[in-house]
Amino acid sequence: MKDVVVFIEHHAATPRRVSLELAGKAKEIATRLGGETHAVIAGADSRALAEVVQAYPIDVIHVADDPDADVFAIDPQVDYLTSVATRNEPALILVGNTMLGRDVGSRCAARIGAGYIADVIEIAVTDGRVACVAPRLGGTAMVTCAFPAGVPGVVAVRPNVFTAERQAGAGQIAQLEKPAGRSYAIRIDEDVQQAAGALAVEEASVVVSGGRGLGGPEPFTTILADLADALGGAVGASRAAVDAGWIAHAHQVGQTGKAISPQLYIAVGISGAIQHRVGMRTAGTIVAINKDSGAPIGEFADLLVVGDLFAIVPQLTEQVRRAKAVPA
Repeated sequence: MKDVVVFIEHHAATPRRVSLELAGKAKEIATRLGGETHAVIAGADSRALAEVVQAYPIDVIHVADDPDADVFAIDPQVDYLTSVATRNEPALILVGNTMLGRDVGSRCAARIGAGYIADVIEIAVTDGRVACVAPRLGGTAMVTCAFPAGVPGVVAVRPNVFTAERQAGAGQIAQLEKPAGRSYAIRIDEDVQQAAGALAVEEASVVVSGGRGLGGPEPFTTILADLADALGGAVGASRAAVDAGWIAHAHQVGQTGKAISPQLYIAVGISGAIQHRVGMRTAGTIVAINKDSGAPIGEFADLLVVGDLFAIVPQLTEQVRRAKAVPA
């Protein structure tokens, strides 16, 4: 039991980013265990998707050109993932901590007698054993769980906690056979995508977040929203701001909110407690604006701007708008 298998979730012929993030982590773990990495892709576009996955460190890509995986809910995906797990006896199976990933992963775990851990934010290998870290009790506790020796593990990993780095693997493509005599009961008649009124923080390349220092809900819809709009980004928030009712939970960044990985993260009036850092630790450049020069966020920010955020942020927004108005 040395290999690591990654379930590749996809939509509209495009892999979910979390699946590509898992590819790199899978390679790291498999190297520590002395094994190989495998990916499982099922659906009518699986061959085209395999070509995308070949740019990431996967040794063998198992594909199932089976339209049933697109037409019927969950069970076909579970069949193919279980088939690869049974054949290769991996130490670990990685899925995204998404609605589909959790469903497929937990069902696969039940079929092969594996352990299962959800909402994982870190994975490590120590003395040949895999251990996972996950927040529990509403984020008030961090729990480390290790799988018993000889027992495979299925792990649902929170999106954006790892980085999707291109690094071509062997990329051998293996065709999976359709299970004989299988029929499925739950058909997908329509795939409805709910329209979002604003760019989601987990998908944005720039996130401007506000915390307790904003003093109330209005600055989120004015000065923060103006800066985020000027930068083409999204508005985020700390738990303190969400708990105060200043902004919806969908904007929360941190241990009990969203894990994000933008190219630029601007933290406005946020102290920078460890619970918040967990959610944005893989951000590219971190800029903090805070009146307190000793705020914890200054310890890991690339740039700490000390001063009155109500003066600094509008000036920054104006500078960005002017720069964008100048022809390149």
